[in-house]
Amino acid sequence: MGPPPDQSPTANPRVVGASPQSLLRAHDLRKHFPVKVPRGKSVRAVDGVSFSVRKGETLGIVGESGCGKSTLARLLLHLLAPDAGELTFDGLAVGEPGGISVGALRRQVQMVFQDSYSSLNPRMPVRDSVAFGPFVQGKPKSEARGIARDILSRVGLDPDFFGPRYPHELSGGQKQRVNIARALAVGPRMVILDEPVSALDKSIEAQVLNLLRDLKRQLDLTYVFISHDLNVVQYLSDRVLVMYLGQVMELGPVEAVYERPQHPYTRALLSSRPSMDPSQRIEQPPIIGDPPSPIDPPSGCRFRTRCRFAEAVCSAVDPALGGSDGQQSHVAACHMRDPLSQHSLAGSA
Repeated sequence: MGPPPDQSPTANPRVVGASPQSLLRAHDLRKHFPVKVPRGKSVRAVDGVSFSVRKGETLGIVGESGCGKSTLARLLLHLLAPDAGELTFDGLAVGEPGGISVGALRRQVQMVFQDSYSSLNPRMPVRDSVAFGPFVQGKPKSEARGIARDILSRVGLDPDFFGPRYPHELSGGQKQRVNIARALAVGPRMVILDEPVSALDKSIEAQVLNLLRDLKRQLDLTYVFISHDLNVVQYLSDRVLVMYLGQVMELGPVEAVYERPQHPYTRALLSSRPSMDPSQRIEQPPIIGDPPSPIDPPSGCRFRTRCRFAEAVCSAVDPALGGSDGQQSHVAACHMRDPLSQHSLAGSA
């Protein structure tokens, strides 16, 4: 897929301070999971993903179920080891000599998972769950509990009332607030949020989203926010990355992507949102068919089997992210965006 869109092809991502704007940079990340049948095949969960996360921003990642969003999140934190590709944090290569170790990365990057209940130890009270991170990093127990009290207060939970409680005594929204507090207790610079509100009802979801926005401003955080809910991503994000079948289809500022989507898949996703206006009912499905198997994805463009604009070049050539110009802020992996692609609609999309 080439270098990230905001990176010069000649730039060395390993150089300290190579891009002072970027906190996290992924280049050509790949993760394939072997399957027993058919023999020798693999699920291509993440297949050549490149992007960067700028300091202080919220990067939203969207896509339908099975597109590789959660696998990508785990690769960013090295909970899964990538099969190929490079990951740099603040200009330092992760897990390589002269770079930053995985342990040091995890002290600066934390993750909030989708399942708020299974993420917590059912035998540990809330205050100890939140204090555990600072404690294992060398803080005395009294200081770690003091940090836990402060963070619980920041996420809207009374430490005296909720601190002694166990996870089964909390509601779904309260458990997710504890998970957010636990992630923040070690003082990270970046938080990866993997579907953090998908299991909550809408009123609680709104409260947690507003909490995340407030905490980002108060603690000067950077977010990677993963969700299948397009409205939630639009509300919280500064930029949006659209994934399909393990690859990046589109990347750009949230306003540009939502108002002027460049990729047919992004347009189909946005068209599938329910409308509150009865005069704008969806009469025809914006996208048809099921996604191809990630074990044997289509040649060329991954989306071509469901795209009404597909031509011969789409099956023969894998489109580059951004067409012929990888320096744009809003880019799409579509031959219609590349004037040199020989697609009949090139340059008109």
